[in-house]
Amino acid sequence: MKSRIAFLTVPVLAVALLAGCASDSSDSNGSNSGQTASLDDCQKGKITTYKDGVITVGTDSPAYPPYFEDNDPSNGKGFESAVAYAIADRLGFSRSAVEWTVVPFNASYAPGPKKFDFDVNQISITPAREKAVSFSIPYYTANQAVLVTKDSDIGQVSGLDELQDLTIGVQVGTTSLAAVEDQIDPSSAPKVYDNSNDVVSALKQGQVDAVVVDLPTAIYLRDVEVPNSEVAGQFKAPGGDKWGALLAKDSNLTKCVNAALSAMKDDGTLEEITTRWMSDAASAPELN
Repeated sequence: MKSRIAFLTVPVLAVALLAGCASDSSDSNGSNSGQTASLDDCQKGKITTYKDGVITVGTDSPAYPPYFEDNDPSNGKGFESAVAYAIADRLGFSRSAVEWTVVPFNASYAPGPKKFDFDVNQISITPAREKAVSFSIPYYTANQAVLVTKDSDIGQVSGLDELQDLTIGVQVGTTSLAAVEDQIDPSSAPKVYDNSNDVVSALKQGQVDAVVVDLPTAIYLRDVEVPNSEVAGQFKAPGGDKWGALLAKDSNLTKCVNAALSAMKDDGTLEEITTRWMSDAASAPELN
């Protein structure tokens, strides 16, 4: 299962869209979600890292916006680059003491030792993956989003009630389908498709007024697969895909990454990063 949306072809997106939004994905907050150390005990010099004196962060290559900018994780620009540097900062590592390494997505959660301290790569927290690796508490929970074509007369909307009379396309077996039924409650049943290729085709061909997918997928579709489209709005829904920093199984650093993320949540840093790089990147209002 995967939540990374930066794919080059719709056939590959088909696998990811189903996996990233699957309704049977874990509601877990990570196998170590209850384990948080004191930040005072998690400072550089007090913790053991993959390389002495630096903290090594993994992610895939190429690295796409809005998660990374200019295919350069080290520049601090983009959602996950900013999250990683903020975690490192809380642990006492300056930017010059952060090293990035390329870790292919599927290799990140494979069993075995890791050549990094933690990995950020839009990785969904799932029970299957937790058998082989550990996750931090979530640093992101995906909203649902409404994608429409620019030549429609829908445009951006201000409330979920404005979507009730639309013909909405959605993929079977996803949290998006549940969100449409529970949150939007359309006047006519949504059109349900077996795979994401058919969802995208339905929008392109005008068979539906809009499609509902998770927000990262919507941003990707808008920017890559359906250029004549826009995100009309986004909304929270139960079962949103949760992303966590990935660490080696039972890593002693998991408690410290949790402590860093907890501090970032408490002081508003994580919300600021999320708003700048994810919510603002969508350029779409949040719907109630």
